[in-house]
Amino acid sequence: MNVQVVLVHGIRTSRTMWRSQLAHLADRDVPAVAVDLPGHGSRMAERFALDDALSAIDDAVQDAATRGPVLLVGHSMGGLLSVAYAGSASAPPVSAFIGASCTAFPRGAGLATYRALARTFNSLPDQGMWLTNRVLAATIPEETRSDFSAGGYALHMQDIALASLSSLDLAADLHRLRMPVWWINGQFDQLRTQERLFQRITPHSELIVVPRTSHLVTAMRPRVFNALLDVAIATMRRDAPVRDARGPS
Repeated sequence: MNVQVVLVHGIRTSRTMWRSQLAHLADRDVPAVAVDLPGHGSRMAERFALDDALSAIDDAVQDAATRGPVLLVGHSMGGLLSVAYAGSASAPPVSAFIGASCTAFPRGAGLATYRALARTFNSLPDQGMWLTNRVLAATIPEETRSDFSAGGYALHMQDIALASLSSLDLAADLHRLRMPVWWINGQFDQLRTQERLFQRITPHSELIVVPRTSHLVTAMRPRVFNALLDVAIATMRRDAPVRDARGPS
């Protein structure tokens, strides 16, 4: 069983945030691809649009699905977009899903506060990058510290991307997630606020909270996150004969 992994980055960053995971999967001969969303990374010159972002995920998933079952992994904004994609009524070929640091509905006061903070940061000298770099230096291991910045920071698209998320109907999308699902949060993640609700809506899912870890769980605890990728892949491989034996649903 040749599991294929598709990785979707969070806001401001790019596919380079997954370098540790890509190296880990390559060492295990697991094919993986990390996408750049519009307005980010290699697509920095483009304007972020929700439909284009979902199309970028779909292109990667549809291509990967021609070679094997797909494990879709999304972080933060990428996790929310991946919920919308994997839970869409069109039932795309996603065999399992990991949502990291994305268990909060992007609406209301929470979203407004997040957007206000982002605008405040952007108004600072150098768009607050001095503070970002200090936080990363204090919390992220040197081996992964540059992963978030290597593809550039999409500061100019941050508010546009955040605003677009409010149009997602994630409650309906969550109800349609029938594949194996793992929610992974850092203990101090600001987007943990509705993790229990996300789990109740997807009662077959597992919630994993990584101790002493922030929102940037993939880079702050790369070995832990990579081990959880291994768990998801092993689960897919273990369950494949059972699902295949049932035939098409």
